[in-house]
Amino acid sequence: MKKILVLNSGSSSIKFKLFDMDRGEKVLCSGLIERIGEKEARFKLKFGDKKLEKSIDIKDHAHGLSVLQEEMKRENILKSFQELGGVGHRVVHGGEYFDKAVLIDDSVLEKIEELSPLAPLHNPVNLLGIKAIFKQHPNIPQVAVFDTAFHQTIDKKTFMYALPYEYYEKEKIRRYGFHGTSHHFVMQKAAEVLQKDTNKINLITLHLGNGDSATAVKEGKSIDTSMGFTPLEGLVMGTRCGDLDPAIVFYLSKKLGLNIEELDKILNKKSGLKGICGDNDMREIEKRASQGDEKAKLALEVFCYRIKKYIGAYTVTIGKVDAIVFTGGIGENSSLVREMVCIGLEDSIGAKLDTEKNQKNELIISKNDSKIKILVIPTDEEFEIANQTYNEVANR
Repeated sequence: MKKILVLNSGSSSIKFKLFDMDRGEKVLCSGLIERIGEKEARFKLKFGDKKLEKSIDIKDHAHGLSVLQEEMKRENILKSFQELGGVGHRVVHGGEYFDKAVLIDDSVLEKIEELSPLAPLHNPVNLLGIKAIFKQHPNIPQVAVFDTAFHQTIDKKTFMYALPYEYYEKEKIRRYGFHGTSHHFVMQKAAEVLQKDTNKINLITLHLGNGDSATAVKEGKSIDTSMGFTPLEGLVMGTRCGDLDPAIVFYLSKKLGLNIEELDKILNKKSGLKGICGDNDMREIEKRASQGDEKAKLALEVFCYRIKKYIGAYTVTIGKVDAIVFTGGIGENSSLVREMVCIGLEDSIGAKLDTEKNQKNELIISKNDSKIKILVIPTDEEFEIANQTYNEVANR
């Protein structure tokens, strides 16, 4: 029961990571199967200091998992999946049904399928990995860990939209929030760093990557979050617009004759940082900005301003904030973004950035006398999924 396999199934891919929970956060192997169903799928496996990569025909997810099991056996990583204590799956949408990780049975499968219209690009493909494991190894316990679960503590006045109430009752339109696994993980790590009980810690957690979200955490629980009914709402992201006057959609449709599918693609795939400056890689944007590129500068300014705006709102919402936590690819690695976000926070809320610590990417990047601490905590969603899976299996 010590070994937990974490799977993140996409439409034509499976990301995986194998943990030995008896040895803390020990990763036995990790990798990716991509282009499933195409002529030449790619299989990538990393274990120890070794890397394996090959092209192989993989017809579907079940076949991909069989290949994974064979390769693990060949490399003496795992004799078979029967050695596993459990399999943890990232599932994007748990709706109002799930406020924590759950052991998967037929009723859970039905609910994940029922919620597919709320996450049509994710829940159906998340199910592929679950069903493949059940088919091949029905006796191995499986656990679903939902991106939305951590945010189920948000109260009704916060998650409701000011739309006709029947849309909430019948269509379940409300704020759900995402990135919950990451926000929960860094909340726990921040509590360790600050030596506070998780039930007493108040944080603003900022998951910044290609997808971005902010969460207000009060007494260890999510009380508000920037993503909404879908991951499109909130902060400016790599290719997503974030908060937007909805009337813009009507205007573009009438003015340019754009249909729903075209508008969806624009808002989700062609907006955000990419929409402003043509690039969604923050490293490239920072490089261009340093060379005087005006659009890259503007993209950075818009990106950071939106984050600062949410920090202000959440500070008022929470009351007393212990720390602001940066995480995700950008949050963990971009000292420039962190500096731009923190400009002015010393005077407004007493969060004092230490420039030298920030440049060094230290764990605590605030000054010693800062009223609100500023932390940089690398997220580890896979370990969080493994840990929740381990606990659910142990408690069954």
